[in-house]
Amino acid sequence: MATVTQVGLALLPLAAITVLMVVLYQPATRTMPIAWGIAVVAGYVGWGMSPDLLAAASIVGVFTATEILWIVFGAILLLYTLKQSGAFDVINAGFSSISDDRRVQVVLLVFLMGSFIEGAAGFGTPAAIVGPLLVGLGFPPMAAVVVALTGNLMAITFGAVGTPLIIGLEDVFSTGSIPSELSAAGFESVSAYVAQVAVWAASIHAVVGIALPFIGVAMMTRFFGEERSIRPALEVLPLTLYAWATFAVPYWLTAYFLGPTFPALIGAMIGLFVTAATLRAGYLRPDEEWDFGPRENWPAHWVGDIEPGESTGAGGATGTGSGPAAADGGTATATDRGMSLGMAWLPYILTAALLVVTRVWSPLQTFLQSNLIVAWTDIFGYADLSGSFRTLYLPGAIFVVVSVITYFLHDMDAPEIRASWRETVEKILPAVVALWFAVATVQVMINSGRAGNLDSMLVVLSDLTANAAGVAYPFFASLVGAFGAFIAGSNTVSDILFGTFQYNAAQNIGVPTQVVVGAQAVGGAIGNLVAIHNVVAALAVVGLVGEEGRVIRLELIPLAYYATATGLLTLLFAYVVAPGAF
Repeated sequence: MATVTQVGLALLPLAAITVLMVVLYQPATRTMPIAWGIAVVAGYVGWGMSPDLLAAASIVGVFTATEILWIVFGAILLLYTLKQSGAFDVINAGFSSISDDRRVQVVLLVFLMGSFIEGAAGFGTPAAIVGPLLVGLGFPPMAAVVVALTGNLMAITFGAVGTPLIIGLEDVFSTGSIPSELSAAGFESVSAYVAQVAVWAASIHAVVGIALPFIGVAMMTRFFGEERSIRPALEVLPLTLYAWATFAVPYWLTAYFLGPTFPALIGAMIGLFVTAATLRAGYLRPDEEWDFGPRENWPAHWVGDIEPGESTGAGGATGTGSGPAAADGGTATATDRGMSLGMAWLPYILTAALLVVTRVWSPLQTFLQSNLIVAWTDIFGYADLSGSFRTLYLPGAIFVVVSVITYFLHDMDAPEIRASWRETVEKILPAVVALWFAVATVQVMINSGRAGNLDSMLVVLSDLTANAAGVAYPFFASLVGAFGAFIAGSNTVSDILFGTFQYNAAQNIGVPTQVVVGAQAVGGAIGNLVAIHNVVAALAVVGLVGEEGRVIRLELIPLAYYATATGLLTLLFAYVVAPGAF
């Protein structure tokens, strides 16, 4: 039984993150090293962790964080390669040409295109890409931010080709006592367990997400339309349901048959093409086009430094052109190259194909998993404390390879290539320190129980929470995940912070751990709606910094729906649908 002092010490790292980031608005690059230092002191004082155990646990965290960074680096590199080649201009024009109706554009660009970008790159890129695209089409910047933050929620759990689950849960669960517990329960590996978690998370999203595209449209018509009503949104309800179905069905099937890597990527890609083709064929189009009211009637807080209709590019810099011209000036645009829509999409189609092949073709999978690995086993003599960096097998390698192929496919010149690498490095650098120390903090908390005959810090906290909530805890599981994403701005970091916590809490009250951990993965997505980092970044690229309060207040509406529905569904799954699962 933990003492009051130990409970207080275990709470300190999480309390420090909350106060520094939420109350004092300190950046993660400053907050996470402080939280790690507090966790180290707590482990040393309250659990008797030796300096070499503290160092070993921290090194495991650095290995895990580096795998995340490699995936994100590759994903962002491909994203900015397509930005520089002009491919995103072509993709955007392809969808915007289908209809001038703003409701249709929200369904295509926000719900489907945003989900695809999330599945491919993750880490806040959809709002930073889609928001400026909407402003370029004539959306009020405030409206663009609100709907861009809302639309891709289903994809966030599986963002950056499954990083939140593969790295945030699988790698973290591979340490401590969990692997032996899973083996005793009949699971072949931690990967097999996380694959089941992915199915439960996808099941929750598939059911609750049925209203998501409608909510995005309704938020726009209610708060930014002349009528200030959801009636125009109801007129496109058949389209929103159709778009949800074309995304959710392949999304769930992919999670069930292929695991956590591809659901968002494949679901969004299929949904995009099927819904766009249906609209082009003349089906599900609204009878009358809906648009915002006259520009002169818009409130001042709807527009900041960037006037709607100006080109903003994917990075938010205003100018007369996006893509290469925005970065280097005078380089060829996609139009100059005569790039077709198919050629613009080809790099992502190639990426999806390579990801599938490397995960389902056993000889190639074995080769990639066995070569160019940086590993450290039994760090400082501690059994099972190991770290590895799978250079070739991680999706980051595929993203980099496809980026290089794209240089030739899109006939890119040297200035464009340099610009794509420069933007990628600028984007990734702030995340390096934050992720290294964030994951190291969690590993210190997880491994604190190794020091003696004591429960770890996270077990102590999960016991306390589970005892307080009792049998109702599954309802609150997603809110714990949402809190993690709110303070950290990342579904992956939320899973790292609270995945083990949720697993232990579920065991304490005797409910299926897969369901509760699945709810954690969904909660990490929910919290992204109001994560300060995401809101600030989305506002910055459309020139509206300073309006964070307005945006967060509006995002509380979809958050309340999604969290409540997820909580009820988690209770149903835990006590009625699958009470006997592990």
